Amino acid sequence: MAEQETKVIRSRVLSGMRPTGKLHLGNYMGALANWVKLQDEYECYFFIADWHALTTDYGDTSKVAENTIDVLLDYLAAGLDPERSVLFLQSRVLQHAELYLLLGMITPLGWLERVPTYKEQQENLTGKDLSNYGFLGYPLLMASDILIYQPQFVPVGNDQTAHVELTREVARRFNQFYMLDGREVLPEPKVLLTPSPKLPGTDGRKMSKSYGNTILMTDAEPVVRQKLKTMVTDPARIRRTDKGDPDKCPVGDLHKVFSSGETLAKVYEGCTTAGIGCIECKSWAADALVQILTPIQERRAGFTQAQAEEILADGSRRARARAEQTMDEVRSAMKLTLSSER
Repeated sequence: MAEQETKVIRSRVLSGMRPTGKLHLGNYMGALANWVKLQDEYECYFFIADWHALTTDYGDTSKVAENTIDVLLDYLAAGLDPERSVLFLQSRVLQHAELYLLLGMITPLGWLERVPTYKEQQENLTGKDLSNYGFLGYPLLMASDILIYQPQFVPVGNDQTAHVELTREVARRFNQFYMLDGREVLPEPKVLLTPSPKLPGTDGRKMSKSYGNTILMTDAEPVVRQKLKTMVTDPARIRRTDKGDPDKCPVGDLHKVFSSGETLAKVYEGCTTAGIGCIECKSWAADALVQILTPIQERRAGFTQAQAEEILADGSRRARARAEQTMDEVRSAMKLTLSSER
């Protein structure tokens, strides 16, 4: 008798990014490179959070559609595979909004006000009026984004664990109020901590679009080299003959992430003895970045906008089907479904 094939059930993960423009190396190293690895082990759902883009950029929505395609192309360029991951657009899965509304009925206001990034972004984004309901509620929308797929894990860096903890609290509160045939409907997802190396921007601060200090995944080699030329270095190296310390230099931080052990040894030897100048050191860093970016850009060039739109449409259909499974259970648990509809 032929042995029956055993279907392997993989744990599910969910994550996403806002479409605020083309992605940069910080996005790649902080999330995308890890997502690509997760495809081999997990059932993956990765989305583009266009509704989340409205929480801070509600005043000008003209670039959201264009940015959405750019982000998807960057997903594909990084190595996300639509055959192995569900790649979708948040606004095309209306169940996100339905669950958000229902969870809003049971979520205490104080839970949202204490989310660390709520006050941080209000302080940092002083040029925008963030005193709106959407900005206050975005952590709950994020919780709905997660819970609608009933994932076991959410891959995040250390700075995002507070959002997952809120998600767990919201799921716990829902399950206290509503059960379905004696079981919990919304499992509490666990944090899947992913390595996120320190990646400085050209001005030495964390690489971020809001600082204008990024190296984009789409930057051509001449652009990369030009950006590196202007990058800040160890402040102790004022003159070529001054000795430096790669551990106090943003360019040194890039070498630690991207350069080979051999190059890194040359950097330490040359910098600490003033044997090399900053220009040469930056050139070596640019070499390493170009080596990483070239295959990414080649993959990106292999997709047309039409193909990207079709991938997004297909992924959104698959996501809607899975999200509706959860909402069927949520509505039934909350007694919002007529018996004739079950």
